[in-house]
Amino acid sequence: MTENRESPDTQWHIFRGNGEPHDGITRLPPPPPWRDFDGGPALDTVPPLGTESLRRLGAHGDHGIAWGPQELELINAALFLRRPLLVTGDPGSGKSTLAHAIAHELGLGRVLQWPIVSRTALRDGLYTYDAIARLQDTQMAELSGEGRKDIGAYLRLGPLGTALLPRARPRVLLVDELDKSDIDLPNDLLNALEEGEFRIPELQRVADRQQEVRVLTDDDEHVPVRDGRVRCRAFPVVVMTSNGERDFPAPLLRRCLHLDLPSPRNDAWGRARLGAMVGAHFGAADAERNDDLVRSFLGSAPGALRAADQLLNAVYLTQQAARQGGGDRQRLAELLMRPLDHGEQGSGRRA
Repeated sequence: MTENRESPDTQWHIFRGNGEPHDGITRLPPPPPWRDFDGGPALDTVPPLGTESLRRLGAHGDHGIAWGPQELELINAALFLRRPLLVTGDPGSGKSTLAHAIAHELGLGRVLQWPIVSRTALRDGLYTYDAIARLQDTQMAELSGEGRKDIGAYLRLGPLGTALLPRARPRVLLVDELDKSDIDLPNDLLNALEEGEFRIPELQRVADRQQEVRVLTDDDEHVPVRDGRVRCRAFPVVVMTSNGERDFPAPLLRRCLHLDLPSPRNDAWGRARLGAMVGAHFGAADAERNDDLVRSFLGSAPGALRAADQLLNAVYLTQQAARQGGGDRQRLAELLMRPLDHGEQGSGRRA
């Protein structure tokens, strides 16, 4: 369990980073006038936290992670200002986990996840429309004499589109690995994130005869959309991650708060962060041996690139090997925790 005691400097924090769920989101003050949105009618339902968050945060203890003071300040600044967080750092440094930690602690429900690849376009995150299925169903209806399905049956809001619904409480949106995107996507995101809304032309074309249409969301629930426009009420908590593979345009950077999460170092803070992560996943069992693995992970090959997943894999495998009555724990751990940027892995050479 990670203990974050409040001091006068942290009393304004909504997100405390200690992993204990609370209703602090209700204490969030009104947004700045330039970030105040008026979408409606307000949706009050909050989907439950997804199992993927429990996998990320661990099933033991209170899911606490040792966040640094500056990290907590930037996270809370983003909550107060209703601005996206651009989180950078090495692979495995906890960037994506941050979104799940916020959703868990503040009771904001399932994290809306939008994984980015080189072919991802803005519309993929907003909504999809199956025009071919609608055409086929229309032709079948004309042949059979049956009634046509509502246009909402062919529309589905994506993670970004669902996050921009007029919720009374904000949703958490994880835009994962934005640096893998096409060069245009960061600029295309600007308008949706700045205006807090988007339009669905397919619904606008029928708005004169059908003002409200119920559509499917990324949560697999149906919600009403009026006049073909989706506009948020509570701006979502947007966490955009990047592994630093590219630079982003200045207009996007101006509209975000930048949080850098470096890989844990061999110091008290690094040991606390990795110790809390291991404890959240494995509990108190073999705590002393797990602490030894944490120290070994941090102490060998300083400056080398390694992901926290390697440490979790090493802890799990060495525990299982010990229970089966065989295996050299140290050798297995060293094998799994080799630096990712050293050696000749993938060269085809045999040891």
